[in-house]
Amino acid sequence: MKVFGKRLFRPRSIWIRRIVQWFFFLLIALISINHTLVENGGGIPFLSTASLHALCPFGGVVTIYQYATTGTFVQKIHESAFVLMIIGFALAFLFGPVFCGWVCPLGTVQEWVGKLGRKFFKRRYNHFIPARLDNLLRYMRYLVLAWVLYVTAVSGQLIFASYDPYFALFNFWTSEVAIGSLLILGLTLVLSIFVERPWCKYACPYGAVLGLTNLFRVFKIKRSESTCKADGACYIMCPMNIPVDSLKTVRDHQCISCLECTSEAICPVAKTVVFTSGGVK
Repeated sequence: MKVFGKRLFRPRSIWIRRIVQWFFFLLIALISINHTLVENGGGIPFLSTASLHALCPFGGVVTIYQYATTGTFVQKIHESAFVLMIIGFALAFLFGPVFCGWVCPLGTVQEWVGKLGRKFFKRRYNHFIPARLDNLLRYMRYLVLAWVLYVTAVSGQLIFASYDPYFALFNFWTSEVAIGSLLILGLTLVLSIFVERPWCKYACPYGAVLGLTNLFRVFKIKRSESTCKADGACYIMCPMNIPVDSLKTVRDHQCISCLECTSEAICPVAKTVVFTSGGVK
């Protein structure tokens, strides 16, 4: 990236994250397709035949109340979702919301679409919404989380499936998908051309849950004030618009642990923005 003809930094990337993202996207896509094939009398022998509900850790979150009170799961939720929820929380307590930044296929697709936006709009990309409004909108996902937990506890049914773009993304070819979830998926993809990860920032209830672990996770993103050039590289490239260059420790509830702000990727100075359980100078 150049400003006034001078290169500020050389953008790199955490290459292993790209591999992990591709792996989980292809895995979930193949399992979803295989589930449909099995229902129609076919199937791929070596692949799981599970439905997407059995593979979503947020399903474990929405069934907590019913499981605690009756010992049963919400309709369509499987024990595997409960296990995945526990694994997701364990990882988040250690490393932060790595599920959001490394695993979630919907987040990955938003990033892919966002590359078009970044190509078209350059530095304007991901900075269209005024900061004050953007900061307010980011708390909407906690309202969505509260609503989902409440209606699921009251009804005992997986109401959110009718609005979930993640479910729509991997089931749009089936009759199981509600029009509402398809519309939300379409809107999410369109907005991704202008705003990076709009669903993650403003509406994802599971992201809201995992985001809270940024307050007390073991491994944190920290910035060395003594070596930081404060050139804004980390802030400009952060998908969640977190002002890393003004923080000593990133505890923002929006951080997705993508590590793209670290000295291994964007930061031009070695050992300045690091992912560590200890301290920095």
